[in-house]
Amino acid sequence: MEQDYGANIISITDEDGVEYELEVLSSVTYRGAEYLALTPADADENAEELEVSILKSVTENGDPILIAVEDENELNAVYDLLMQSLFDDEVETDETDEADED
Repeated sequence: MEQDYGANIISITDEDGVEYELEVLSSVTYRGAEYLALTPADADENAEELEVSILKSVTENGDPILIAVEDENELNAVYDLLMQSLFDDEVETDETDEADED
């Protein structure tokens, strides 16, 4: 998969040449590799459930690509780290908002 990074939006092209615009929700490092939590860029933010994919960033032939995480234990560990990262970001935002109100 080919990828182009923007601010929080990336564009990836799969093996079949289909291009997708994805929003990066969070990223974490696990065992030296970077993992991204992604959702379709055009997803409805007010939807009750958000479709989220976790992909691993690897280098192939000198180019960065995103691949699916197939090992269930690896996926669970990365999911837990991503959830903790998102929770920490939310707590920091809440604390910043409260400090701004003082």
